Amino acid sequence: MKHLFLIFISVFFVPPSNAQFDETDMNYKKFDGFFNFYYDEAHGKIYLEVDALEKEFLHVYSLSSGIGSNDIGLDRGQLGNEQVAYFKKVGNKLFLIQPNLKFRALTDNALEKKSVGQAFAKSVLYGAEIEKEINGSYIIDLTDFLMRDAHGVSQRLKNKKQGAYKLDTSRSAVDMDRTKAFPKNVEFDVMLTFEGEPKGDWIKSVTPNPSLVTVAQHHSFIELPDDGYQKREFDPRCGSYPFSYYDYATPIQEPILKRFITRHRLRKKDPSLKVSEALEPIIYYLDNGTPEPVRSALLEGGRWWNEAFEAIGYKDAFQLKILPDDADPLDVRYNVIQWVHRSTRGWSYGSSVTDPRTGEIIKGHVSLGSLRIRQDFLIAQALMNEPFAESDYNYESMLELALARIRQLSAHEIGHTLGFAHNFAASTNNRASVMDYPHPQFSVKGKEIDFSDAYATGIGEWDKVTIAYSYTDFPEGIDEQEGLDQILDKARRDGLRFITDQDARPPGSSHILAHLWDNGTNASEELDKVLEIRKTAISNFSLDNIRVGEPNTVLEDVFVPLYFFHRYQTEAVAKIVGGMEYNYAVRGDGQTTIEMANSAIQQQALMGLLKTLNASVIAVPKDKLSLFPPRAFGYPRTRESIKGKTGVSFDPLSAAETAADMTLGFLLHPERASRLIQQKALDPKSLGLEKVLDMVIVNTLGRVHKDPYLFEVQNSINFKVLDHLMNLAASKNVHPGVNALANDKIKSINETNFGKALEQIDALEMLRRIRNFYEHPDKFKMDPAPKIPDGSPIGMDCFH
Repeated sequence: MKHLFLIFISVFFVPPSNAQFDETDMNYKKFDGFFNFYYDEAHGKIYLEVDALEKEFLHVYSLSSGIGSNDIGLDRGQLGNEQVAYFKKVGNKLFLIQPNLKFRALTDNALEKKSVGQAFAKSVLYGAEIEKEINGSYIIDLTDFLMRDAHGVSQRLKNKKQGAYKLDTSRSAVDMDRTKAFPKNVEFDVMLTFEGEPKGDWIKSVTPNPSLVTVAQHHSFIELPDDGYQKREFDPRCGSYPFSYYDYATPIQEPILKRFITRHRLRKKDPSLKVSEALEPIIYYLDNGTPEPVRSALLEGGRWWNEAFEAIGYKDAFQLKILPDDADPLDVRYNVIQWVHRSTRGWSYGSSVTDPRTGEIIKGHVSLGSLRIRQDFLIAQALMNEPFAESDYNYESMLELALARIRQLSAHEIGHTLGFAHNFAASTNNRASVMDYPHPQFSVKGKEIDFSDAYATGIGEWDKVTIAYSYTDFPEGIDEQEGLDQILDKARRDGLRFITDQDARPPGSSHILAHLWDNGTNASEELDKVLEIRKTAISNFSLDNIRVGEPNTVLEDVFVPLYFFHRYQTEAVAKIVGGMEYNYAVRGDGQTTIEMANSAIQQQALMGLLKTLNASVIAVPKDKLSLFPPRAFGYPRTRESIKGKTGVSFDPLSAAETAADMTLGFLLHPERASRLIQQKALDPKSLGLEKVLDMVIVNTLGRVHKDPYLFEVQNSINFKVLDHLMNLAASKNVHPGVNALANDKIKSINETNFGKALEQIDALEMLRRIRNFYEHPDKFKMDPAPKIPDGSPIGMDCFH
């Protein structure tokens, strides 16, 4: 009986054939490269050969095919994180370990280094039993490491409320077409399928079966650069991204946190020459799937950067070519500009693979949204006077505007991958940088809009400064720090400014020069110009703004960017109220540290903003309303349509309410209100919150329109004014003076007859809301205006 049981075990419990690695197996294909590896075709496994223990290399993961939704944010070619790693043998296992490079001791004292290494945690990324030892090399099964959700797809879907998904390995496999080996890098690509119950509309709109979401993730093992790279000190004025770590071997009298810039490695062949070729030029490759005429525009715009390198003595140091047909865009050997498709327009961005030890940029990777150019085309279509009156093929001027923006976009995103941050003050210096967000700059000529100066051409003066700071090769005998200071000092003397995201993006931000999508040295004067352009274009707007055969419904879609054409300049002007001017000053550089915007500038800004709360300025003209019928069959409203409260019909009252809510959200932001209180305390002559509130009330509730339509539009605006006043009165995160003044003004509405507004029936509703606000203050919530359609980006940072 015992023998029969053993026979049963031997028959029915045979060890699986793939449990033991055997390099002589005919099913194994060997790849020789930076790491040798074997592919077991019969079982879909990857075996890695590790021939050097505790030797650091770079591991990068990325998304080689995405989901196609800008809102979800999982794009083809999206880079993940990079990390230094090494293999360590412990018993019969190899561990892949990520050292902690944030905390270091740069010293020759081995014990001091060891003490820091032991003080902070490391991370074990993977552990695998040794399958076999061959001539001193160890073979491990790497399949499970590759076949995992390294990029965090399931977590992103969960965070975006699209559903709970889990990786299904039965529907996943290594993609050998994109799995390759090279002398300095090996590339692994895996197809991963996530199974789950879809909850959100975004995932449903882009996936053929939203219960099964299949993407591809990519892993790169890369040889680290040699020690020939020289780190360069970071300066907050330089416009480059900082790279930092803590060095515990630093003398006590010096800062322990070390800051350097990120940049590509670039050296002259002959540093003694004023102009020299580079030892190795920086070469970028454009996605070979990019169509014309976009391809030529991207190449032209990207090549602008060579002008900046020429200015510091390089010849052909920056080059742009077409990616070879057989090259993988995620191969670390190529700096790539990738053309990315999504279901909706969205951000473009520039990312980099950097050496975590030094900040050296190893690979620049730009992702450009393919629908962006179509939005710029739509803006031109909206502003042109009867573009299709004579022919449906009269699109050349609209296309040229869109291509001019694409040239800018190419240069902008490449700039990020060269190591540069946004400069949102550049538009005040004659469009001094492609690293700003450029709003198209139009003008009115006669009764038409002139497009001829919409976008600048070429690299800007500030861009030459950032290139000079990051990439100047200082000859022997020249003190580098002294040379860098001279570069920045000259930029200051030339009037160039650098202010970046942290002082431009927040809704309550206060720098009077740092704005997104604005133009001009005087934001208030520019708003007047923008409103005049908007007025002229709306006056010209007609059925001839769409092609013959298109449903009239499409006119509404074309009208949206025109109606909200003033949105970004409005934001810029609002920041002047309660605003400040300051610099990233360092001791001894002669820059202004900080000063409040003077009262006259703030007053001018306030008067400009009040125009956007005037129904006669902001309302859709009555004679244009007949252009916007209910939506045609097959042409529903989208997220980029004007929202309303009238069902199928176009709602001009809601359009004005949305526009007014935008202005009031900027102008009466709680942080801005608190700054106005503070400024008044420091300077009694400053504008102050009380005057701002008084002027808003007088110019909205106190404004009378005899025309019934304009009266009702103004009424919609007025209710939004009350809503924002109550928000200030109820806000807990403001100075008490803000609450006091807001409450005082609300009560004045209750007691005072503003322009006979309180004689109207709507006054009773306003009084009811005020009474309810004070009877139930804990229940107050702002009454949301119809959501403003998507706007930023205008095509849609950078995020960078």
